[in-house]
Amino acid sequence: MQGAGNDFIVLDCTMMPFALNETQLRKLSDRRFGVGCDQFLIVEPGQAPGADFNYRIFNADGGEVNACGNGARAFVRFVRSKGLTAKSKISVDTASGRLVLSENPDGAVTVDMGAPLFSAPQVPFISAMPEAITHALPLAGGVTREISVVNMGNPHAVQVVTDVDAAPVQREGQEIEMHAQFPQRANVGFMQVITANEIRLRVWERGVGETLACGTGACAAVVAGISRGLLQSPVTVHARGGDLLISWAGAGATVRMTGPAEIVFEGVIEIDD
Repeated sequence: MQGAGNDFIVLDCTMMPFALNETQLRKLSDRRFGVGCDQFLIVEPGQAPGADFNYRIFNADGGEVNACGNGARAFVRFVRSKGLTAKSKISVDTASGRLVLSENPDGAVTVDMGAPLFSAPQVPFISAMPEAITHALPLAGGVTREISVVNMGNPHAVQVVTDVDAAPVQREGQEIEMHAQFPQRANVGFMQVITANEIRLRVWERGVGETLACGTGACAAVVAGISRGLLQSPVTVHARGGDLLISWAGAGATVRMTGPAEIVFEGVIEIDD
């Protein structure tokens, strides 16, 4: 499946348990030797009261993560198209909490992503000023970048750039992902503000590299921009793989993301033990 170019291998584990190890996941995610994907989405039966499903996410490097916004849109489209539910609005539990997912009549999918967290310990991010809106992050070569830190179910570092096409996504994305001040690593967003309601965005995702779109990254960029007085809700996010619409009413409110999701192909692959 894909959502705005962020692509996924989706596994239906409602009838049998998920049992792949990191080596197998890395091979499957390889675009030359496997199927190829940015993330794996695992569909499991709901365990807690009120949960329609359990939703697990693994990155291409085989590591499990807490959230994937574009994947959440793919998730609801998958379970409805496979007849696993007839509901147009479902509740799914993730490692970072419960999400509410809705398939709209026009085919777009809306996800209530929950409320963003900005306090440095909640991201987590090591800082002497844990409640600051922005932080100065030292990088190699004496460079310092001003970033906003946000937890949208996973940690994000967002910086504003003048030209997203010229942004050093590969070099600085990897460095910031692994920075010592992010003890759980970070997703790294490079945001160019077009208007108060429109941005361009590139995201370096931890454990993956640059992707064509990142749902939680889009949410993090928008709430960071609104918090800094640069943006006003709703905001259209132009990622390289497509557009997302992000709405956020401010402190204490949840973030709503709307965008596409579709099945690209289905198949069977044999996996080495």
